[in-house]
Amino acid sequence: MELLYEDELVAHDPHALTQYVQRLVQRVRAVDERRPLLWDLLVTGFFVTAGCVDYAGGGWRNVAHNQDVPGPLVLVLSLGLTLPLLWRRRHPMAVLAVMVAFGTVSAGTGAMLQAALVQLIVLFGVALRLPLRTLGWAGALMLVPLLVGTVRYPRGSWDQQIVPQVWAYAIVALLGIAVRSRQDHTKALVERARRLEVERDQQAQLAAAAERTRIAREMHDIIGHNLSVITGLADGGKYAAAKSPEHAAKALDAIGSTSRQALAELRRLLDVLRDEAPEAAALAPQPALADLTRLIDGVRSAGLPVRTTVHGRPDALPQGQELTVYRVVQEALTNTLKHGGPGATAAVLITYADAGVTVTVTDTGTAARGPGVRDGRGLTGMRERTALYAGTLEAGPRPRPATGWEVRLHLPRTTAGDAASSAVSSSPGVSAPMSSPKESAQ
Repeated sequence: MELLYEDELVAHDPHALTQYVQRLVQRVRAVDERRPLLWDLLVTGFFVTAGCVDYAGGGWRNVAHNQDVPGPLVLVLSLGLTLPLLWRRRHPMAVLAVMVAFGTVSAGTGAMLQAALVQLIVLFGVALRLPLRTLGWAGALMLVPLLVGTVRYPRGSWDQQIVPQVWAYAIVALLGIAVRSRQDHTKALVERARRLEVERDQQAQLAAAAERTRIAREMHDIIGHNLSVITGLADGGKYAAAKSPEHAAKALDAIGSTSRQALAELRRLLDVLRDEAPEAAALAPQPALADLTRLIDGVRSAGLPVRTTVHGRPDALPQGQELTVYRVVQEALTNTLKHGGPGATAAVLITYADAGVTVTVTDTGTAARGPGVRDGRGLTGMRERTALYAGTLEAGPRPRPATGWEVRLHLPRTTAGDAASSAVSSSPGVSAPMSSPKESAQ
């Protein structure tokens, strides 16, 4: 049924003929690749049968130069010129040498058996699979029976006997080289497609890993900071509950607002991963410099006095750099809340210059900070953010005799076309653009 349908297509569409032939060739190649021995047996059996029929019917005498060649010798020559085809793939040059030997005897005796043309199949295989140097030796080897027949039984000029045969050999060799080139080109394309698929999968894996890292970093910053603020508010509310219920109620209100803020930020972050809510994610921008005031106010409400100082003019930093500055300040103040100890204070210094923006967060904490603090996920996340903008980040104890911890961030200024940017609005705690330092303490 399938063949009948394809025949109908060929009859109605001339272009389908080429496709039909290509499919047939692909099917033959598929059979050859799956069962090469079966194909070799079929090809060899066909030519052996043809040689035997030519011998039995006496057809060889129609082209023979000497019709008195003994019959048994003709049969042996016919088998010698066709039977070695069975091993033409594994030992092509050896098979060709055997055929040339029998072909030389055929030409020398004047039998001129047509089975000698089977050598062209072996020559094609040599051109298809072996180096060009070997092909040259194979061509030279096939000239031996031709020269012997021309010398032994000359008919007309020598070029009439040799040149047509040489052209036939050359055409078969060129055909083998052409098929070989096409196969190599196809293999190269297939290999390239495979490499592109592997690279695509690797890029997808790298992108997924980078996205997981980014989400983990964002969740760490959001959860770590807000839980630290909530913990500080809860501790303060617990001590104030007995003496000042009003302060305890304010602490509870602050805990509620901080928790809702954390949940909102987490919801915005997770909405990015959900295909069904892209609009909600688009309507929730990431924190920027304008949100530093609310951040610092929340830290102050948790019991950590923070002083902020701004130098220079922000001049619309790219949104990514604003988020980096915000997260670094957030992480540094969160670490002070968690590890600064009682009575610690913090200071945030932001300097805008032509070379970029510099942020320095220091605290006066006296509590010991072990390797877990130095090498934790928070500092790693800050360094990863900084590396995205070719910046530098330094974190460690303040130089003696000062006590506490210092985090220093520097981001080089980028061009306006590098990212979308937004100006920083003036607010308490993060001062408006000005030409001289301004401090606010609490």
